[in-house]
Amino acid sequence: MTASGIHALDVEIAATPEKQALGLMYRTRLPDTKGMLFPYGQPREITMWMRNTYIPLDMVFIRADGTVHRIEARTEPLSERIIASEGDVSAVLEIAGGAAERLGLKPGDKIRHPFFGSTPSQ
Repeated sequence: MTASGIHALDVEIAATPEKQALGLMYRTRLPDTKGMLFPYGQPREITMWMRNTYIPLDMVFIRADGTVHRIEARTEPLSERIIASEGDVSAVLEIAGGAAERLGLKPGDKIRHPFFGSTPSQ
């Protein structure tokens, strides 16, 4: 949910440590309507990187209540630079690089998903 309205995304869930380790590696495209949600449970500092990831991504760090904490926009493909949440979060949503800006997604906006105790219709 952004100031411009509700934007529905089709997200894969990286629910296991193996899926979280693989993430969006080796993909060569990602439409603005797709993404991957990394649920981590208890809020904590989360770090990510772009090893073996061929496309730029926006990393949306999300608090336990679904509030966007921060966005690391247009991450550098194939980089091993550590990208930190810079605060306690319980999930990360990876979307196409620049998609957050195109959707008008900003810190403070809400993500609706059962993981955050809400559904898209709430």
